[in-house]
This record gives sequence, C-alpha cells and structure tokens, in this order.
Amino acid sequence: MASWLSPLRVVADFALPPRCPGCGAVTAADHQFCAACWRDLRFLTPPWCAACHQPFVFDRGIAAVCDRCSVEPPVHAGVRAAVAYGDVARTVALRLKYGGRIAFAETIARQLIRLMPTEAEVIVPVPLHRWRLWSRGFNQAALIAAAVSRSSGVPTDPLLLRRTRATAPLRGMGAKARARTVAGVFRVTDPAGSVCGKRVVLIDDIHTSGATTDGCTRVLLDAGARSVTILCWARVLAPTE
Repeated sequence: MASWLSPLRVVADFALPPRCPGCGAVTAADHQFCAACWRDLRFLTPPWCAACHQPFVFDRGIAAVCDRCSVEPPVHAGVRAAVAYGDVARTVALRLKYGGRIAFAETIARQLIRLMPTEAEVIVPVPLHRWRLWSRGFNQAALIAAAVSRSSGVPTDPLLLRRTRATAPLRGMGAKARARTVAGVFRVTDPAGSVCGKRVVLIDDIHTSGATTDGCTRVLLDAGARSVTILCWARVLAPTE
C-alpha cells in the first residue's frame, strides 16, 4: 500500500472495524471469529467414514465406513465439510445467502482450504436456476468456489453445470422427496470434454441430505469426470453424530 494511503486506512479501520461473521462483534482482523463464536463452531476432522467423511465418535480405523456406506456406497468421493451445522454456521450461511454479505464467501473459503484434495483439477459450484440467480443477484456457491480457486490455484468453472428448471425449496422435505425434486434438473453445459478424466471438487454451502450434490455428481460422472469430491461450509449431522 502506498505510504500516503496509510492514514486513510487507519481512519477506515476505526470507522468500519473488522467484525465477527457470526455475531458482529469487533475483531482483530477481517474474516476472524470472536472467541465465543469460534468455540461454538465444531470443526470436522478425522476420525470419519472413509467413503462419505461422516464423523465417527471414536476411531474405527482409516478404512472404516459408516453403516450407510457399507450398504450403499456414495456416488461421490466424500463430503468434506469445514464445520458441523449449528447456530454460528447457520448464521454465516444465511447472511451470505440472503443478507448479501458476499465477503463471507472469503470467510468460508479460508476454512475450506485445509480440506481441498491435493489432486483436484477443477472446481465447480452447485448452480442456481437463472430466475433465482436474477432475483438474488449472485450464486453463493460460485462466490465460495472463486475464493477457494484464488487461494488454491485450482481453476473454477462457474458455468460448467446448469440447473435446467426451477425447483421448490428442499427445506422440510424428506430424503426421498428431495431426490425426486432434483432428479434430471442438472446438466453439463459442455459434455464433450470439460471434465472428462478430471478430478472435480463440487462446492456447496450447506450439505443436508445430499440430494442436490448427488444429482450434480451423477451428471459430472456421466460426462466423464474421474471423481467428484464435495466441499462445503457446513454439514447437517444427526444428534448422535
């Protein structure tokens, strides 16, 4: 920064100090959580299921899989979520998605970098239907994907996946109803080779039942992707998890 701009930066920091993304309390730096919100965040790390990365209460071994994956292995290469869904995680996601706090995409991306697969070759966000994109003005998953791409150096393609029709909000639906709602909704815009043979990272904000990301994963694999890993901010876990 030019030396003559330093006094202006001091004034700006005084008038608009960095604030906690969770509660709005003043913090020492941008994208930093206050102590109380940091303690409320449950960061997800091993031990977890080798297939879907659902956390285990105790270590079952590096190759252990959960009961669900032992019966029906997932189509994806794992769900890597930064945190478990909770009060602070929900607040950050909602303020980004509906509150227009687009800087929170960078906040989330900073927590996702540690989970990026080292072999990732392209980052793809879960798409919005054009009507929802026009009404909201942005796709939060695309903003997160762009921030992760800047930090990791892995290219992102925000237009590779398309949502072909609008769907009802999935909130409140059961797993089967969610799957039916998104069936056939997604398609790859360039099936001739955009992802053929590549290891894809699919970005979403909240992972609930997995219906949306499973739908995206299937069309990416059908287009020739070598693998699809889900990378998201928060994952909804059952109370026993």
